[in-house]
Amino acid sequence: MGWQDARCLTLNNGVELPRIGLGTFKSAGPEVGTSVKAALHQGIRHIDTASIYKNQELIATALKESGLLRSEVFITSKVSPYEQGREKARKACIDILTKLDTDYVDLVLVHWPGASKTPPDSHLNSQLRTETWQVLEEFYRQGKFRAIGVSNYEERHLHELLSRAQVPPAVNQVEVHPRRTCRALRAACSRAGIAVVAYASLGCGQLLGQPTVTCIASELGVSPAQVLLRWGLQEGCAVIPKSVSPQRIQQFSEAALLGGGGELS
Repeated sequence: MGWQDARCLTLNNGVELPRIGLGTFKSAGPEVGTSVKAALHQGIRHIDTASIYKNQELIATALKESGLLRSEVFITSKVSPYEQGREKARKACIDILTKLDTDYVDLVLVHWPGASKTPPDSHLNSQLRTETWQVLEEFYRQGKFRAIGVSNYEERHLHELLSRAQVPPAVNQVEVHPRRTCRALRAACSRAGIAVVAYASLGCGQLLGQPTVTCIASELGVSPAQVLLRWGLQEGCAVIPKSVSPQRIQQFSEAALLGGGGELS
């Protein structure tokens, strides 16, 4: 099977994660509903949010107004660095379910390996992220989270987690693009059965004007954004491009990214 053939990544617990999603970082106000509805109209069935984005309630409203069944849309959310530790994480998980107005969330991640206002070299970070993971495991066992994972974890964080976890992480969401390939980290994830979801696939916009990218885009008859997203998909990652423009979101559809056009070299 080629990289263009599968709509989903099968996670280590059998859950199917759509390879193309909509990121909602910094989306706020009416643009949240507009972008989510535009993505769903284009057939995108994965919406990525987080407690720290403060837009989960707006996403919930847009999903209900879309007319789609809850089971038709994959939702990812995240517990923030401000919510690390057993009690804070438990409240955060309840809040995620409440604000998204759903009985379950498809994937919930620990957003960052460090806790807010805790020095990076403090051993407290290890304790708090372990407690946070244990809370996610509880919600997973209860069926409230279909899959659990992490974000921005480096290899050392993964090794620590795998040595302590009863439920191994299904996903590591990290920044991946041609300037930040993270090949060693992705290889470690692969060995551990952890899927990689790439964010900032466009290099925060800085790669769109790069001559190599624009040249390939011209040769293939696609946009620079599509070149960069196809690169991530071809590398085996899921991608979650962010936009509030319906016209740009149209470029992120499965038909646009998985519908042929050749392999990047």
